[in-house]
Amino acid sequence: MIRHPLKLGMVGGGEGAFIGAVHRMAAALDGEWRLAAGAFSTDAGRNARTGDLLGLDPARVYATYDALLTGEAALPANERIDAVAIVTPNHLHAPVAIAALHAGFHVLCEKPMAMNSDEARAIAAAAEASGKQFGLAFTYSGYPLVEEARARVARGDFGAIRLVQVEYIQGWLSAPLDTEGNKQAEWRTDPARAGLGGCLGDIGTHAFQLAEHVSGERVDAVSADLTIHVPGRRLDDDVSALLRFAGGARGTLKATQVAAGEENGLRLRIHGERGGLEWAQMEPNTLTLRWLDRPAEIVRAGGPGLVPSTSMLLRTPAGHPEGYVEAFGNLYRAFAASIRGEGDRWFPGVADGLRTMQFVEAAIANAASDEKWTSIEPGETA
Repeated sequence: MIRHPLKLGMVGGGEGAFIGAVHRMAAALDGEWRLAAGAFSTDAGRNARTGDLLGLDPARVYATYDALLTGEAALPANERIDAVAIVTPNHLHAPVAIAALHAGFHVLCEKPMAMNSDEARAIAAAAEASGKQFGLAFTYSGYPLVEEARARVARGDFGAIRLVQVEYIQGWLSAPLDTEGNKQAEWRTDPARAGLGGCLGDIGTHAFQLAEHVSGERVDAVSADLTIHVPGRRLDDDVSALLRFAGGARGTLKATQVAAGEENGLRLRIHGERGGLEWAQMEPNTLTLRWLDRPAEIVRAGGPGLVPSTSMLLRTPAGHPEGYVEAFGNLYRAFAASIRGEGDRWFPGVADGLRTMQFVEAAIANAASDEKWTSIEPGETA
């Protein structure tokens, strides 16, 4: 039997949009997906040009996401798309995801999941009612050595976890780009399109998801400070938070987009009774292990001693760097396997999305109050 790629439709991601192009590269990486349709922009010219550049049939380049869902659902089952990738600003995540799920399509959505936890719950309900898969683009959890770190914590290498420190440091919003015509900065700092949090929702959610995913621990309370450093900006550009984990661990989360000169400094440290680990996104092929009673170890992607679930995520021999697009590709590959019913391959989904929205709301509530700690609603560990 010939194995055909699954067919992908995309909402958003028109010409010049960074994240749409990344999704397309990641989806194509393993031959599991073929882009077949899209509603790339509300600007008719930009929409048509994007479809043309991507070699799509003009009849399957739709003016709106509603038209895409209606048009694709009317096609024979062997021709219509299997899933929708949502790469729009945040305010469209919930309406597009819910409509796509109700129309019978699987959904892989950019993060954060929604504008608030109520919208996230509505997406979760739609996914459950439809029986379709819902995935979220928490890309960093797709890195091989993030999986290695998670597996080593889960098997108890470090003993009971005591400390979790995560930071995501950027500098690109140090200047008022949002008032100078930069479209990426403009929507990310607009409450109507970004949601409740600026930096908090954009990269703070990545940091929070990574901390819970790798530690295997659930944060039950947060104490947060949200700051706007650039005059006139409407949403936070700098976040500092203390985290209190249900299992007794304590943590810190730092996310900022105004650390002038910084690039994409996502870093995670976890320590237990017997040792700890450190992983940094800008050096993703290295995992450092430190021990109470023996010398430190350096674990390398493709090197010896990796757990099987890590080896499954690797594509190249040791010494050949794998990075952001490959990590993203791992999520698309796992998403495809789940749709095909080919084993239990993990990818971030509803639980991760709801947890991160609950964190955003708790952090904002705490920062606006005089309370020392604000509880995060109970939920599944992401």
